[in-house]
Amino acid sequence: MRARYLLCICLVLVVAGSQAPVLGETEYFAVFMEGKKVGHAIQSRVVANGQVTTTEEVSITISRADVPVSINTTETSIETTDGKPLGFESVQQFSMMTMKASGTVNEQGMVNLTVTSMGTEQKSTFEWPSGAVMAEGLRLIQLKKGLKEGLRYAARVFSPGILQAVEAEIYVGAKQNVDLLGRVVALTEVVTTIRMPGAGEIVSTGYVDDNLRLQKNIMPAAGLQVEMIACAKEFALGENDVLELVGKMFLASPVPLENVSLVKSITYYLSPTSKAAKLMIPSTDNQSVRFKKDGSVVVTVDPVAPPVGVRFPYKGRDKTILEAARPTRFLQSDRKEIIDLARRAIGDTKDAAEAVKRIEAFVGDYVENRSLSVGYASAAEVAASRQGDCSEFSVLTAAMCRAVGIPAQVVMGIAYVKDFAGFQDRFGGHAWVRAYVGGKWVGLDASFKGAGLGGYGAGHIAEAFGNGAPEDFFALINTAGQFKIDRVIVNKDR
Repeated sequence: MRARYLLCICLVLVVAGSQAPVLGETEYFAVFMEGKKVGHAIQSRVVANGQVTTTEEVSITISRADVPVSINTTETSIETTDGKPLGFESVQQFSMMTMKASGTVNEQGMVNLTVTSMGTEQKSTFEWPSGAVMAEGLRLIQLKKGLKEGLRYAARVFSPGILQAVEAEIYVGAKQNVDLLGRVVALTEVVTTIRMPGAGEIVSTGYVDDNLRLQKNIMPAAGLQVEMIACAKEFALGENDVLELVGKMFLASPVPLENVSLVKSITYYLSPTSKAAKLMIPSTDNQSVRFKKDGSVVVTVDPVAPPVGVRFPYKGRDKTILEAARPTRFLQSDRKEIIDLARRAIGDTKDAAEAVKRIEAFVGDYVENRSLSVGYASAAEVAASRQGDCSEFSVLTAAMCRAVGIPAQVVMGIAYVKDFAGFQDRFGGHAWVRAYVGGKWVGLDASFKGAGLGGYGAGHIAEAFGNGAPEDFFALINTAGQFKIDRVIVNKDR
């Protein structure tokens, strides 16, 4: 599941490092995590025929249990020379999987969007976010504001990668000497605070020259220190170091836990690992959360059982629940292959509780190759490849639930594992599903079910949930790797 974190990091790096290069130049950056070179970034800006085309690419490769995983995002914005948005394109590549989104903005401020995956197009329209700019519009704002120390201003920035606008607050700090891979240069500090819906604040510190060209950017994300440093093309595109993330994916359990899928509930006492950490743990039907004044959090996970006798499809009018029943670019529940799999899974049952249990078990068996090499695939891609890790199990499970009219969302958080890749008694980053049955969100874990671990249980702590798209999980950047588990109390009575 750490691949999802990496995708979020790539997308945020594009927004946070969006100081565009000067006309006609292409600028190269090396990307570091935890001090190791893991990839590169490329920025270019071209003006032709009254249009400005800005392209920003971020590519990262890491290792998960000695299996390389690559994430590549490329965002292109097309604007007038005065910063008016005309169109955009985003390409997200996850190992062998590719998803492309392209849009044009008409005179009425409506966006015509096309999302392409596995040769299939999904078309839709939406209104351009009021006041939002892209790369050139932001560059013009920054040029107008200048680099006076102490200056603070705001901008609304549309990200083609997440197909929404984010609020950015920019603060200009002092000029200081900055180390650029051994070369010390006087640069101005620019702190950008990005506010994303449901994700809190993501803060990055950039250093720019007098022409506002970015030379270095530092951002803490998902418990990792991420840096982007301007350098020669040869070094940026050169060989990467090997950063093994499996060990960084786990939290030690204070005590070994037995048969966690069978216990009634577990209470966890969590504490932040730094003063800056802000734990964003949601309360749900399956877990209650209590925030304490000292910054620590008490989470009690008490899984609800799906009520029997509830028929599907969902007939209610709740907008949030209806949203969780619709197809999305990652949960293509309207695709024939997804619908066919869902019908195979549920058989002749009319009971929603029985249907979701059957889907959970079906997906647990259907995904044959538990491959860590898949960066992040959509439900349709998983249906075709039958491979992946917990993320792939989850998007397919959620899409199949939606295909038969049962609202479902992808959940991300941590889950207890007795043994994984040589680590014992740990909580690791994980993805699963919650389905809406009879007024309750019910947990499903096809990955654990297929592995003989019992499925969803009290060993799961949810951190975020949504429609399977990367932007749903930006909250993890502020939460993942930012806390430890101090104490665990198990209630075995059912």
